[in-house]
Amino acid sequence: MRGRGWLILMACVGCGRTEEPARPVATTRAPSTPAPAEVPRPSPEPRCVVPSPAEPPPPVSRAPRCPVDPDEAPTLPRGVVRFPQAPAAPEVDAELARTPEHRERGLMYRTELGENAGMLFSWRDEQPRGFWMRNTCVPLDMLFIAADGTIVGIVENVPVLNEAPRTVECPAMHVLEVNAGWTRRHGVRAGQTAELPPKE
Repeated sequence: MRGRGWLILMACVGCGRTEEPARPVATTRAPSTPAPAEVPRPSPEPRCVVPSPAEPPPPVSRAPRCPVDPDEAPTLPRGVVRFPQAPAAPEVDAELARTPEHRERGLMYRTELGENAGMLFSWRDEQPRGFWMRNTCVPLDMLFIAADGTIVGIVENVPVLNEAPRTVECPAMHVLEVNAGWTRRHGVRAGQTAELPPKE
């Protein structure tokens, strides 16, 4: 009996313990919403730019004798062209050739051009532009500029009194003519941005 009572006592020690039922864990997780599908955007086409070469073409000289101007040179409006990305942010005081007559004449018959002077030819659209040096006696650099101001190419040290076409492969809305060597002296290169005078 003694052994049996001991077993009963041991069995009853566990009788007074009650297990708490497991409490459900509340979930407040919202139903998953699929992320909106990413619509692929077409990557913009890279800007057409003809890089400036590491070395300039050979220097050129002014014409020893310039043709006589048959007409009086017209007076053109003027504006400032700025190059904020070049060292010292140079500026050009430019005559503005905006009409067909002014563009056709350009810098013909000039015998000199101020160090920071030039002529800005402008159109209403972007197209490949071609220039020559007929009756032009001052050697030039030609900067081809897109509608957004990007310099898409520069033709340097263009010889005088020459009718060979000068162009770059990229469309341009403006062409700025300055003295030959000006762009190198002032660190102006293709791919930089020019700030142009306001349109009429």
